[in-house]
Amino acid sequence: MDVRASIEADAIAVEKRWCAQNYKPLPVVITRAEGAWMWDGEGRRYLDMMAAYSAVNTGHGHPRILAALTEQASRVAVISRAFHSDRLGPFLERLCRLTGLDGACPMNTGAEAVETAIKAARRWAYRVKGVARDQAEILVAEGNFHGRTTAIVGFSSEEAYRDGFGPFPGGFRIIPFGDVDAMEAAITPNTAAILVEPIQGEAGIIVPPDGYLRRLRDICDRHNVLLILDEIQSGLGRTGQWFAHQHEGIRPDGLCLGKALGGGVMPVSAFVARRDVIDMFGPGSHGSTFGGSPLAAAVGLAALDVIEDEGLVQRSAELGAHMMARLAALNSPAIRAVRGRGLWLGVEIDPAVATARHVCERLMEQGVLSKETHDTTIRFAPPLVISREDLDWAIDRFADTLAKLTA
Repeated sequence: MDVRASIEADAIAVEKRWCAQNYKPLPVVITRAEGAWMWDGEGRRYLDMMAAYSAVNTGHGHPRILAALTEQASRVAVISRAFHSDRLGPFLERLCRLTGLDGACPMNTGAEAVETAIKAARRWAYRVKGVARDQAEILVAEGNFHGRTTAIVGFSSEEAYRDGFGPFPGGFRIIPFGDVDAMEAAITPNTAAILVEPIQGEAGIIVPPDGYLRRLRDICDRHNVLLILDEIQSGLGRTGQWFAHQHEGIRPDGLCLGKALGGGVMPVSAFVARRDVIDMFGPGSHGSTFGGSPLAAAVGLAALDVIEDEGLVQRSAELGAHMMARLAALNSPAIRAVRGRGLWLGVEIDPAVATARHVCERLMEQGVLSKETHDTTIRFAPPLVISREDLDWAIDRFADTLAKLTA
């Protein structure tokens, strides 16, 4: 083992010794990244086909975002919401105009945005809809992934996310994803909201039937129920629209955003909603020390500017269609399904051939980095700045990997 390889092995060993083992990373140590590419400590180059679960939509180390980060950090970074800043207002105005909604509550992580949505929906149910105190109920979808807090994993249908973490708070009902009739049948006078992902990411890039969101919008309107969409992964250009719900021409009552909002450099999230929902928060009812800091606002605004100015939404649509066509044309016996939208595709692997983890390990050896989900599906979600040539290079490596597995 040479010196650099030894250093990389040591880095893995030290992390394993001191870090909680709540992830199972591939055995690679990334020390540098730029655009759609990453490098390990030995100088090997890897194409990023995961983009940190959509957090790096604008690419690694985008110069405009880094400039906004460093310029703002040199002036003032964190003051807490105890005081006003000159950055927060313009950032949230831009976000609200972009979504067509009326107000926003800035937070840090995606899970915090979802927790904020839950609190807003419940208080709206009591103060606006007239639901009896502590009786509000939120309908969620089977296979959901909205974060890792105790409340959120409490309404997950994935037992591994729940095991050993109870008791969980109530107030949620799980309904099959894509089944609008079952969702409507579950509505009662106590239903405050329906909370769903337009496309389920962690479940394996599961796309619901056409018209699903339009029909949810209709039943929410008829039953006086809020429609809250979690677009933390699917939003900000990932699916070839600014937001995945725009493929069906609807507008939610509340929207959870995060990941790409931080420009790949820091956690930035927000719950954006119509006026009567966002106004449920008064002084002292909710908060976050770092949420909405001048630094977060400056970075978030820069990230939105980059997505718009560089045409990354249209780029995702065009390259996504190309990626779908190429993957669908592989006709490999290892592939059971290819699904997704924009630059966000899942390839389901036949377990009789290999686990998705095994495929990801072989891809790593060929210079392509991605991550499996549920042992069956490989996610392909590169930074939206990726070139067509680099995308084709990754697909070629994938095709070669599958060919070797099925030879």
